[in-house]
Amino acid sequence: MTTPNQTPEDRESLPVGDSNCETATDSVVNSTANTGHRTAWVTWAALSAGVIGVFLYGIYVPASQIQSAMLPGETTHGHHQIELACNVCHSPKADPSDHDAANVMQNACIECHGQQLQDANDTHPAKKFNDPVNAEKLLVLNAQDCLTCHREHVPEQTQPMGLTMPSDYCWHCHQDVAQSRPSHQAMAFDSCATAGCHNYHDNRALYEKFLDDHHGEPDLIDQGRVPRRDIITPWQQNHPERHALDQNASDAPDTVSATNAILNDWADTAHASAGVNCTDCHQIDSLWSDSVSMQQCETCHQRQVETFQTGKHGMRLAAGLSPMKPELARLPMHSGAAHRELNCSACHSGHRFDTQFAAVQACLSCHADSHSLAYQGSAHAELWSAETMGEAAAGSGVSCATCHLPRLNDGDSVWVNHDQNAGLRPSETMARQVCLHCHSLEYSLSALSDPHLLRNCFSSPVIVRTKSVEMAHQWFESKKRSRTRRSPTP
Repeated sequence: MTTPNQTPEDRESLPVGDSNCETATDSVVNSTANTGHRTAWVTWAALSAGVIGVFLYGIYVPASQIQSAMLPGETTHGHHQIELACNVCHSPKADPSDHDAANVMQNACIECHGQQLQDANDTHPAKKFNDPVNAEKLLVLNAQDCLTCHREHVPEQTQPMGLTMPSDYCWHCHQDVAQSRPSHQAMAFDSCATAGCHNYHDNRALYEKFLDDHHGEPDLIDQGRVPRRDIITPWQQNHPERHALDQNASDAPDTVSATNAILNDWADTAHASAGVNCTDCHQIDSLWSDSVSMQQCETCHQRQVETFQTGKHGMRLAAGLSPMKPELARLPMHSGAAHRELNCSACHSGHRFDTQFAAVQACLSCHADSHSLAYQGSAHAELWSAETMGEAAAGSGVSCATCHLPRLNDGDSVWVNHDQNAGLRPSETMARQVCLHCHSLEYSLSALSDPHLLRNCFSSPVIVRTKSVEMAHQWFESKKRSRTRRSPTP
């Protein structure tokens, strides 16, 4: 190494091979090169291990777990069952010539929920905003696109009913409501959707005229009854060639072991009364099948199967997935039922198709939430017990199915809606379809709006009253008085 006192001659006279500086430099260069090689090898090895790991992961890990790992965020309560069927929402469903890629999600929403909105006489249908009068409102809130209010995979923003925008959204269009409705003067806009007040889509039980029509009713209606099911009569009218059968008329092939117990169970059912024989359910294209598929049930029970697939019990089947099992639910379930598959036979088992079992015990054998567990101690359960024991009139009891699988009259027959969520979207729907058979509208809305009563399965009296019915009545009365004042004196 040179020093400040060295002359140029001194520096030139130093042997090149003995230079400490050059030796140190060579050492650093060699060390850096070796480090670079090691880094390259480590990087290559890590990448190779990663590729191999991904390959092995794809081979040995179930596809469902891989898809779960790829989810961008937790799904809503309404869609978590089908979160692994990504194509249900993210694949085109319509003719590409009619719908571009930007409409894929909207098309998926309408495909599943379009009929429900139509049945509900949607208060805010997309076509409402085609009116030029409402065009400016779309600039503030695009109410023609479902994803404006309902987005998936954003749990931190998700509210009840899958709402993912601030709950005071009504303000955007109705901020002047207090000018025409003084009764709404002190009400916050995030309270519009309070049970018993308003819903964005389904207001079938909340229209003002409907509320006023039920003003003044007693809490408990005398001799309340649910409609009586009658599917045999229209079936016989449409199939006059069919006649009631007994166990001796079984057409099961000789190769099938049809025991007397099985034949006796079948002979006591509506199937035998309607002339439905063994081969009608068990034989497909001349081939016998011991098990009966949902598709076979659908040949006669089309509406029941269709509605079953729009509810939580059957929506996985509609999405092409395996049947729902209690272990996949987010609500508390009994551990013993964890692996039970939900299909038609889960509630209508064997050859008896016992509707009394399906109405209560089938539900309570799986559900272990507070609402379900409280049912046995409710007044509804007492009424159901009295009916099933023959101590009360038919239709006077209230089972789980009475409320959650409502009986609907289509004019030709009374049938059971198998979408057990239909009365919960929103809860006021249950008031009109179910509760009014026995209770007043005010009492029904009050009960359905009380979280405590929902948890204890209406085992205690209604304390807090919803004012919707009285407010609607007062509104119509004020309009009547206004008309009277404007009328000329004779």
